[in-house]
Amino acid sequence: MKRLFGTDGVRGLANEYPMTGETAMALGRAVAHVLQSTPSLHGKTSLPVGVRPLEGDARSRRVKIVVGKDTRLSGYMIEHSFAAGVLSMGADVILIGPLSTPGVAYLTHSIRADAGIMISASHNPFHDNGIKIFSSDGYKLPDELEDEIERLALGNDIRDIRPTGDLVGKAYRIDDVHYRYVVYLKGLFARDLDLIGMRVALDCAHGAAYKTAPLVFEELGAEVLKSGVSPNGLNINHHCGALHPGHISKQVLKYRADIGIALDGDGDRCILSDENGEIVDGDQIIGLCALAMKQEGLLANDSVVTTPMSNIGLEQALKKKGISMLRAKVGDRYVVEMMRKQGISLGGEQSGHIVFLDSSTTGDGILAALKILEIMKRTGKKLSDLKKQIALYPQVREDVKIKRRVPLEDLPKVQKLIIATEKKLKNKGRVFVRFSGTENLCRVMLEGEDREKITGYAKSIADAIRKELT
Repeated sequence: MKRLFGTDGVRGLANEYPMTGETAMALGRAVAHVLQSTPSLHGKTSLPVGVRPLEGDARSRRVKIVVGKDTRLSGYMIEHSFAAGVLSMGADVILIGPLSTPGVAYLTHSIRADAGIMISASHNPFHDNGIKIFSSDGYKLPDELEDEIERLALGNDIRDIRPTGDLVGKAYRIDDVHYRYVVYLKGLFARDLDLIGMRVALDCAHGAAYKTAPLVFEELGAEVLKSGVSPNGLNINHHCGALHPGHISKQVLKYRADIGIALDGDGDRCILSDENGEIVDGDQIIGLCALAMKQEGLLANDSVVTTPMSNIGLEQALKKKGISMLRAKVGDRYVVEMMRKQGISLGGEQSGHIVFLDSSTTGDGILAALKILEIMKRTGKKLSDLKKQIALYPQVREDVKIKRRVPLEDLPKVQKLIIATEKKLKNKGRVFVRFSGTENLCRVMLEGEDREKITGYAKSIADAIRKELT
């Protein structure tokens, strides 16, 4: 059967393979078994970082796994199916209900759980769902451990492991996790500052952060104009949130807010609007934070990590200030992996995943917004003035729905067109083509000085791909 795990966990149409209750239960059993066991994985002599082996008999200590989710209707089905799998292996489950992805990662580490599960399809529509797994230290799992979990979930090795009697797992529910996370986030804001006098337009995308995000900004003193805080299971990300930032821009203009903050469905990324309703994307957020951290001597190794999707204008702006920009593979997990290997404290993606490794183990939309608000308060400048420091090149993207995937290098017509386009751009632009790691899409991205020209180039490449793969 095809691989379960993509670039961000398991994801798909809810109630169709792989996002079925049966698969969720199998994954729950596999995760519990891995955490209860101490044998080597793929010939290694120890388990990957973040997974604590048990001493002696695996039954001598209960493994506990945190399970959180966003606000999708199918979250109930996946949550209970996964939990049933864990319980059937003799491990315990802590159910925490809707909480953002970074909130689940934080809580997993905070309460010393053995793993954390986030049930979410992030920015996807409500009918999709997914499962992300965090190790006990709050980081996403390495590929080799995902491979082992997938092997066990799809195979028969643990089919007959079925503890009975008092060895069956227990399920618990914690109801105050939102307040724990609010307190944690507030503690990351500069102690000598507050948000009194700030008017904040906030769009929570009817998603996982609909409770925590308003509380954070309100308790720091801001006047918060809320939207996207009435989830009904079907409206998550629907014409709102980070995927549709035009909504928050309109809210900013309507209420004359100082800033607009748009989160996505699982709260791990944000897109901003300045006071004029102009969008401030992840590249500009990374840039502004990097410049501020550099000035304060807090930017580790004077470097940041981004991906090939990040704008060349960001790279040029940082270079002028003596800051290097490294590019990891697309996907926040790969950004974090490179940050940890290179000892870098700031990284992220253009889409709004911003990682502050000194404070969090994954992207956090609320934290990113707090950092920008900190800069605004400390400098006394409006966001429209601050963002001028990061002048971006025009960038366009075409997404092509595909029916099959073949290596792009095996498509000679497409390759020839890409090479010809790169020659036309010379050294004043870029072409980047890749398959999505979470959807059946091929993404075509171009940068250049002339938006009209690069739009035409992007459509030509997209059409060529469409002819080959649809």
